[in-house]
Amino acid sequence: MHKPAKEITIYDIAAKLNLSAATVSRSLNDMPGVNAKTKKKIVETARAMGYSSNAFASNLRTKRSNTIGVIVPRLNSTFMSDVIAGMEKIANEANYNLIISQSLETMKKEISNSKTMYNNRVDGLLISLAYDTDNIDHLENFLSRNIPVIFFDRIYEHRTCPNIHIDNFKAAYDITRHLIDQGCKRIAHIGATGLRNVYAERYNGYKKALLDSGLPADDDLLIINDLSAKAGQEAGEHILKMQPMPDAVFAANDICAINCMLVLKRAGIKIPEQVAFAGFNNDPAACIIEPNLTTVNYKGYEMGEVAAKILIDHLTQNDNLRLTHSLILRHELLVRGSSVRG
Repeated sequence: MHKPAKEITIYDIAAKLNLSAATVSRSLNDMPGVNAKTKKKIVETARAMGYSSNAFASNLRTKRSNTIGVIVPRLNSTFMSDVIAGMEKIANEANYNLIISQSLETMKKEISNSKTMYNNRVDGLLISLAYDTDNIDHLENFLSRNIPVIFFDRIYEHRTCPNIHIDNFKAAYDITRHLIDQGCKRIAHIGATGLRNVYAERYNGYKKALLDSGLPADDDLLIINDLSAKAGQEAGEHILKMQPMPDAVFAANDICAINCMLVLKRAGIKIPEQVAFAGFNNDPAACIIEPNLTTVNYKGYEMGEVAAKILIDHLTQNDNLRLTHSLILRHELLVRGSSVRG
């Protein structure tokens, strides 16, 4: 029986040339640290030994890795799972792979992730920024070498990087107006630090809706935290002690809103009769909590598709990224039982 040809590895090439596997790997990855003469000899030997079909040799010819880096704040978010699914669909269709990592909401981890992506020679980067990222110096390697970077959801204004997001100001304005239309006059807002565009804009939309309706934007009704489940519980405890208590709560994400709502429910507060509730993101849990949570829906899957498509079009057709500098996707207000009175 004919035996299939053995696949040639970097160790075979290293043994033939009496070099280390690391030197061979660096040469085939076109990385620094190997002199030009040695590199040329390694590449020629690799081809002669039938290594040319391997991804390393393919990369050498095309100068492409056919991988795209994706950095998200957290992978355990339904919204981010949807975004990644959208990216995967477009990437797979175009024969690209994704390398996905999470910053765990810290700039320090985001910097480490971006270094790993860069060292893995990704062709482009899709990134949603961490909670505390206050500059993008760590992306300078990409930008200075014209490796395209696209921001999505949590964005950063940069002249060469497109942004893909929703109109957070308008969405927050709409949901606050809805609460006002239900007769609410003391509306608390649970938000996050203004470092991130999404939370600053949601706060500004909330504030503008109050002012347009002749209601004061009272700082005593503003609670700033990290919008986690635990922060939602703590916000609930805080609200129970407020005198007078707010008659509505608008939280900048659903998980925080739901956990805050549970604390008030356990304390015997009737929702929405005494305190109406609204969140943001349309997390699946919004339809499990009773009453169901009023929220803002925006399509993560669509955001992922759009981000990946813009990046891959740029890589394959050299579309000018500046043409789509900022793309604002649709959102919709989903009114449910947590906010409807009468």
